[in-house]
Amino acid sequence: MKKLADNIRRVGLVANVEKSSCAAIVQQAARLVRASGREPVADIATARLANLKVPTAVDAAAVARESDLLLVFGGDGTMLRAARDTAVAGTPLLGVNLGGLGFLTATSADQFAKELRFVWQGKFTIETRPLIEVSGSLGGKLLSRRALNDFVVSRGAGSRLIEIEVTVDGEELTRYRCDGLIVSSPTGSTAYSLAAGGAIVSPSAEVFTITPICPHTLSNRSVVVSLHSAIGIRALSGKMEALLSADGEVVAPLAAGETVVMRRSEQAVRLVHLPGDSFFRTLRQKLNWNGSSV
Repeated sequence: MKKLADNIRRVGLVANVEKSSCAAIVQQAARLVRASGREPVADIATARLANLKVPTAVDAAAVARESDLLLVFGGDGTMLRAARDTAVAGTPLLGVNLGGLGFLTATSADQFAKELRFVWQGKFTIETRPLIEVSGSLGGKLLSRRALNDFVVSRGAGSRLIEIEVTVDGEELTRYRCDGLIVSSPTGSTAYSLAAGGAIVSPSAEVFTITPICPHTLSNRSVVVSLHSAIGIRALSGKMEALLSADGEVVAPLAAGETVVMRRSEQAVRLVHLPGDSFFRTLRQKLNWNGSSV
């Protein structure tokens, strides 16, 4: 990766501006980027947060188009937004964790300065993670949305179960009566799907995980299907409103009879991994599994 490192001339800085704690680490990043002979660039909100005197662009997507590497400061939520917003540019993302678990970030704030040297030395790898997308017609309007982790269909404010029908490549899988249903990518297997009892999936496994939330039928279990499948979800509940969410953000209500289809997106996200960084090591650390010495 040394040749790729040598081609990194502009480094984008994108932060969770709702976290004031990001300001100091973003300022440090700008200094380190300049000290390496490279030019930092930031979105307007990040520059304002950290009081940076650097070239700016209107948002993360614009910063990614002007950068060879994007440093993302925050937690997994910040990484999810950055991944969706910058996927078209294809700029590699290096996440710096200032949040909670940090499954998607590559380093922590206290290790950032030391580990950024690995990037300048070309001691890193880039992993491609697939995005997933949902499409359909809801409320008479065409819908298309991307996600990195998952799509969720859940009940609204009411306490009653919703009923939904699920198909895989046009064939009926089953009908669920449940609090909701999660369709996750391999990356999203360690997010909401994990909390709902779904399997942990290696990011290199090309599969969807379909996981019901509190199903009424106890035999309903998480189902794993090919990432090349088209998963259809049709709302059947006439009285209960269902909500469609993408990576935890509500997209639209799903009325009775309406159908959405989820499939692999043509776009993907490129994540930077530093030496010693691996999915299984992260699992041991973040989930406090026995055998972890860290």
